[in-house]
Amino acid sequence: MWRTSTRTGNGDQWGPCRSLDRTGKTPFETMICHCWAENSLFAVLSLGIEAGVWAHLSSDEQPRTVVAIADATGMEEAMLARLLKHVAAMGAGNTGGLGRCVLALPSYLRKTNYTSPTSMTDGNLQYDHDIKFNCSSGYTPMSAAWPSTSTWAAYSHGRPKWTDAGFYPVQERLLDDFDASCPDAAFLVDIGGNLGHNLQSFLDRFPTAPGRLVLQDLEHVISAIPPDSESSLSPRIERTVYDFHTPQPVKGARAYYMHSILHNWPDEVCCAILRNVKAAMCPGYSRLLINENVIPNTGAQWEATALDVLMLALLSSKKRTRVKCVRLLEEKAGLKVNEIDTFANGVESLIELVVPE
Repeated sequence: MWRTSTRTGNGDQWGPCRSLDRTGKTPFETMICHCWAENSLFAVLSLGIEAGVWAHLSSDEQPRTVVAIADATGMEEAMLARLLKHVAAMGAGNTGGLGRCVLALPSYLRKTNYTSPTSMTDGNLQYDHDIKFNCSSGYTPMSAAWPSTSTWAAYSHGRPKWTDAGFYPVQERLLDDFDASCPDAAFLVDIGGNLGHNLQSFLDRFPTAPGRLVLQDLEHVISAIPPDSESSLSPRIERTVYDFHTPQPVKGARAYYMHSILHNWPDEVCCAILRNVKAAMCPGYSRLLINENVIPNTGAQWEATALDVLMLALLSSKKRTRVKCVRLLEEKAGLKVNEIDTFANGVESLIELVVPE
């Protein structure tokens, strides 16, 4: 029997709450929330409806483990855990503007029986556009609409940097023990460094840093950097064309740096990339610095979980938890994790690795 509710709701109370939420966010956080987090949440909630996750959870008031929910719904446990992390991080909040590709995720995962994708050429993005291509290559059928190098540079602007005070002790960990006996010695190699904004940021903070500073990226990226006379990039920064799927040409550098590279690739490809760096490193001296979102096993932050869902939708890849990072880097790639430094709210982390002696 249907009846009309006389409840008036909490509309008057929620208005000030929403205003406070907007006031408390920085412009950057507001942009990320609208562009990433809410889109991703809508996709995850839709997927949960289709897969029966919410129906299963609401069947009684008992808590469920991820394993139990996966068994009940037929979803892959690893996939389900990723999606539920984002729901928890977002508090199942309201949704905003919707991105086409992310919204195709429920349909794509239904087709794959809710299992983690492994192909970068036949994932959700390709399914949504009905064409196979590798969106991490230099050209795709969507190149005109794909975020440009300047987009990613703008994204990095204003975010915590690994050189910031209180993040990673650059002086003690890198500068103090630099071996300058060789005049051609490389201090820092930025692998897949885009337009050089990370190296420039490092040089701005440590203008007297010794050794060579080497920027490496694909030809179409390096060629997009203006010449020295028109560029804000220091002439000290060497601009070199390099594909990190090939052997690393700079040997024995004090530090090799990778920012948001590994989250684009499945474990097998990551291992191949890491092996190229490992072969160039000097045991006991060289450091590999990986700047990524390391998602905590519990209490994940919404920005990181939103990006994890986007990695799933766009690249068939993922943001990794701390446990999975260590497993990939040590057990699979054969490196040794010295430390993991995490800044502020946990969205940015720096992993320091060495070659085991």
